[in-house]
Amino acid sequence: MPTISGHRRQRTREQDPERFAAAARAYGAAGWPCVPGSPAGSDRACSCDRMGCPSPGAHPLSAGWARQASVDADVIDALWARRPDANVILPTGRVFDVFDVPAAAGALALARIDAEGLPAGPVAAVADERYLFFVATRGAPVDEDEWWSCGLDCSPETVAETPGLRWHCRDSYVVAPPSQLPYGRAVTWLREPNGRGLPDPLRLLAVLSESCDPPLTDPASLLAGEPPTH
Repeated sequence: MPTISGHRRQRTREQDPERFAAAARAYGAAGWPCVPGSPAGSDRACSCDRMGCPSPGAHPLSAGWARQASVDADVIDALWARRPDANVILPTGRVFDVFDVPAAAGALALARIDAEGLPAGPVAAVADERYLFFVATRGAPVDEDEWWSCGLDCSPETVAETPGLRWHCRDSYVVAPPSQLPYGRAVTWLREPNGRGLPDPLRLLAVLSESCDPPLTDPASLLAGEPPTH
């Protein structure tokens, strides 16, 4: 698991311009592919040129991010040498998947997980807006017929359409600590990945779905591709 210190200290890029590359190297050393993300702009919401960017500071710099993502230290150093202030983006569906929930639901879920002694892997907070629960991946089979559907799967193009519980798996990504977001917000670890295993997603899905408002249907029906009940 990555060993990345200092994520809870919200320093500016000017104070520590190397920490994004250092974090990326740590993720890569742990076998977690990463890719540079668009920095939060100094005088606008996002540094990208997209008008009204829907995910400022939380998306890859390159449209070829899936191919570009790497665990190789030399590749990572070269990527961040071009843009030292780049945030850190982690593709999902390779080593891990991520359950992405509103912060209020995430806090409720964490409390229940602790109270019931359930396995919990790394958990990150995207400012005070979303919690990211890292779980074992379902993978991405070569044979599409082997892919078991899930009504919660999201992609970068549809993520805004799913304000509740999201399941980032193949062809998706999340922004990772110590990334900085507009207006002084940050991505931080609530449960650092150091030494934490990745739990079975089905063990956490029920807890997370029950913590969301409005509640979802039975997790088994979601895995079969049935829409949530609101």
